[in-house]
Order: sequence, then C-alpha cells, then structure tokens
Amino acid sequence: MNNTGLLVVFSGPSGVGKDTVLQRLLQRCPQVRLSVSATTRSPRAGEEDGKDYFFLDHEVFEEQIRQGKMLEYAEYCGNYYGTPSVPVETWMSQGNDVILEIEVQGGAQVQQKRKDCVSIFLLPPSMKVLENRLRGRGTEAEETIQKRMKAAREEVGKAFQYDYAVVNDDLEETVTTIIQILESEKFRVSRNKDFLERMLEIC
Repeated sequence: MNNTGLLVVFSGPSGVGKDTVLQRLLQRCPQVRLSVSATTRSPRAGEEDGKDYFFLDHEVFEEQIRQGKMLEYAEYCGNYYGTPSVPVETWMSQGNDVILEIEVQGGAQVQQKRKDCVSIFLLPPSMKVLENRLRGRGTEAEETIQKRMKAAREEVGKAFQYDYAVVNDDLEETVTTIIQILESEKFRVSRNKDFLERMLEIC
C-alpha cells in the first residue's frame, strides 16, 4: 500500500481550540508533523528559525513563489507569510502526515493546488459556546470579541468547502475522530492505484 504521508489542511475559527487539539494529536501520533510557516518579518524575542518560522528576506520569499515552492501564501502589513512546500514534501516522503494549520484563505489555495490533500474544519459545539470560550479568556475587549465572532461566522460558512467537519466538544473524542479520519484516508483507492496495478500485473 501507499506509504506516503498525508497532506492535511486544518482550519477553524479563533477560540475553537485548534492549538490544544493539535498538541494532543502530536502527543498521540508520533508520525504526525506540524508544518512550519515562512515569513519575511523579523524574528521576535525567543523565536527560532526553523522552529517557530522560517525567516526569509523578501527576495528569497518571492523567488520561492515564482518557482512554485509555496503551497500557499499571503501578504499582511508589508510582510509575506506562507507554507514552503519542500519541508512538507520531505516529511510526507518519509511517511509522516503533515498538518497545515491555516486560515480558510490559505486552505483554499492548498486545496486548489493539491487535490490529494485532506481538509478538516474544526467547529465549536455552537456559536454560543464559542463566544463563551472567547469571553472566558478574559484578555479581550468587547469590541474585539464581537469582531472575532463576526469573523467566526464567516469562517464557519466556509466549512462547506472542506472534506470533514469535526465538532470540538470533548478533547479526547475530537482527537480520536481526527486520527480515524487520517487512518481511513490512507485506504482510499485513489491513493493506492499503484499497489492495485502491481497486484494485477503479478496475477
């Protein structure tokens, strides 16, 4: 069977618990890797190149765009942010499943370029629960919370463009569901055509 790892687009609104879910997923599944983004902004205190981000200058980043070496990218406040394809492809060739935690705009770019990717959208149990989680942080003003909720409603509407929608109600159940999705995807016939063709040739 095909031993190449999966490319996974993972999105969801702010406050839904993406980071917590991914941290637990990485603990339970050593073969899963979290992709590292690239940026042209300067490193902040404590950030490490290759761990937090790949820090590139504008010329190098734009050259990678021209060469098609960015799975997705965007420009924000004068700086580029994106996902380099080379590290992702290397991990996948080694049998690792690679998670891209990205916004829906970046997710759409990856889905367009890589039809073989698996896309998962993480949902809250309800919009009210999401609002309560944002308020529970106790770190944001009311205006900011309302802006996040407006953005969340728009993002949830994009869930229809994803392969799977997973409700994050119980952490362990959520992670187990994602693991089951990844395991099932590896048995798709479309991912194992070479194996089937070799079997027919032997027969």
